[in-house]
Amino acid sequence: MDAAIRAFYDQHDAHITDAVRRYGWFIQYVGGEVCATPGCSGESDSDEPPFAYTVGLFGLRHPELLIVGVPPTTAVGVLNDLGGRILAGATLLPGELLTFDEWPHRIIPETVPNPGEIVFESNRFYDRSDDHSVPVLQLSYDDTEGRFPWEDGYAAPRLQPRPGTFRA
Repeated sequence: MDAAIRAFYDQHDAHITDAVRRYGWFIQYVGGEVCATPGCSGESDSDEPPFAYTVGLFGLRHPELLIVGVPPTTAVGVLNDLGGRILAGATLLPGELLTFDEWPHRIIPETVPNPGEIVFESNRFYDRSDDHSVPVLQLSYDDTEGRFPWEDGYAAPRLQPRPGTFRA
């Protein structure tokens, strides 16, 4: 690894550690036009939808959270809302229906069977290998008609791949 990349990761790791200590978690957004590493062009070469996940909830004895196919502001709002609930003592369970005051969609958390292929930053933070990844819940949300991704007629299946079929 060259010196510029190593310096970037040193600063990035310090930033994540500071955020987790201050707030309880950090949000990693991947995809779209977000680009911060040296030499990155800012253009995505992937047809995969953008996604965001938490780093730090595992330290609160809770699975990390993943949301796929939403813009950064939505991801941050949802993950911060749920992170706050977890920090206050809630435990999100697979299959539980969650609602929000500030977001019109409902969410059902689902267990991610392949977290080591997605949450690289969380595993880096906890010094875990991909084979021994932190656990993750994918936050599956309904469409404007109230249908979830596993239901017939769901409006945007490409934006929410089913748990286990998505890789970073």
